[in-house]
Amino acid sequence: MRSRTAVVAGLVLVLLSAGCANGKPTSSSSSPLPYPPIPLVSATPSVAPTTPPPAKPARKPAARARIGPLNTQRMTGVRAVALTFDDGPHPRWTPKLLDQLRQAKVKATFCVLGVRVKSYPALVRRIVREGHTLCNHSWRHDLDLGSRSTGQIRADLRRTNQEIQRAVPGVRIPYYRQPGGRWTPAIVQVSRELGMKPLHWDVDPADWDDTSTPEISKRVAQQARPGSIVLLHDGGGDRSRTLGACPTVISSLKRKYGITRLR
Repeated sequence: MRSRTAVVAGLVLVLLSAGCANGKPTSSSSSPLPYPPIPLVSATPSVAPTTPPPAKPARKPAARARIGPLNTQRMTGVRAVALTFDDGPHPRWTPKLLDQLRQAKVKATFCVLGVRVKSYPALVRRIVREGHTLCNHSWRHDLDLGSRSTGQIRADLRRTNQEIQRAVPGVRIPYYRQPGGRWTPAIVQVSRELGMKPLHWDVDPADWDDTSTPEISKRVAQQARPGSIVLLHDGGGDRSRTLGACPTVISSLKRKYGITRLR
């Protein structure tokens, strides 16, 4: 009896093993397993974390522009004052201004833009022919030029000088004036390297700011002193008010201090 029982038990074990091997449950129950399935382990070998690249050093900020002298010329060095005119040449205002200066027998400095020189080279030739001084005022009045790279500054100033000398071959360009007076050490250095003195001013009547003719004359009279450099404009907008003030300004300055030409 015992041996028969052992045989039956062995057959049962064989049948159970066969059912499991075929992937079929031996029970008719469809209830889930009483334990969670074991997650598969990926055969891909783990990769050691890479060391992040060193952080780039913070970029040195560009020098901030400063409105003011910053080692620039703002006085004539003598008692007489100097007149300077920016943002030209202009086909309407510059000829009229030149007529006034010729009549008053006064010489001035014209701070010209390269893009305007390219458009009106004949006016630049007249400025030089009538004995006035030229000043580089950048290619197109870039207020932020002083904060750009040294290479960009040099390219701008050279391009403007080349255009001026294309209009008047061999002419001297002894000065550079930064638009808005926004000087930086870089633009002062580059202008000097190119043989130009950085030219600022001492008197600014704000004729560029829709100032009336009487107010322009009044401000120049109030601000001027021996050796002043006066900032005015013959380009960049409607300069009828400036042209209207010039006869009074010129006669007053000539009488009090004399007017000299910057060289």
